[in-house]
Amino acid sequence: MDWDLAMNRNRDALLRIVASLFAMLGLGESAVIERIPRTLHTAILRILRPAEAAVRRLIVAAARGMAVKPAVPRAGPVERIAGKGKSSTKRPAFRLEDIRSPMAPPESRPKHALKSFSPADLTPAALRALHRKSRDLVAKSKPAPPKDGKVNAGSLARRLEAIKGALDDLSGQAKRLLRWKARRERTSKVRLIYTNPIRPGPPPYVHKKPRHEVEEVLRDCHWLAWEARKLDSS
Repeated sequence: MDWDLAMNRNRDALLRIVASLFAMLGLGESAVIERIPRTLHTAILRILRPAEAAVRRLIVAAARGMAVKPAVPRAGPVERIAGKGKSSTKRPAFRLEDIRSPMAPPESRPKHALKSFSPADLTPAALRALHRKSRDLVAKSKPAPPKDGKVNAGSLARRLEAIKGALDDLSGQAKRLLRWKARRERTSKVRLIYTNPIRPGPPPYVHKKPRHEVEEVLRDCHWLAWEARKLDSS
């Protein structure tokens, strides 16, 4: 099989799909949007989720035969180093793992004993203090969003930027994936944790009768990812 041809064909298809999603938002790739109609938000999510799953599998396929040197822990600087530029201009990182629960078993939380309570504690001074505290919390809380049938689209824009960045640098994302797996495998020796970014079974968000081009792309990328894993394990 011509791996380069298959990878480039699916990458180009995903880039077209991402461009269409930016167009649905009415944005350029670097623009920012605040609120969009809820129906548009839902329509974009229906395409965005399978697109993210396809990109995740394309990264796994790109990592076939790759190896990275184990990370060497380094001592941090004594003094704080100021970062250059603004953090808002930094492109968000693409999420490598599938976050659909239960991806990783939740860590056990320590149980805290409940504080004993007595009606005698409700003195006038204590009640006034509680009233002031609740009043301050209400004053500092964010105002409720307007009931205009719209929702914030900032998260969608960031996820689209992350997908575009991943598709522009598949080899870099593949190395990032190998480092992620190495960290997970070290952690798995201490507690149970998932070390494979792709779930067993058929790809998610795919219907028997495809509703969008992205579902066919996801099928191809899913097959490529599992074939790449077979090559690495042989």
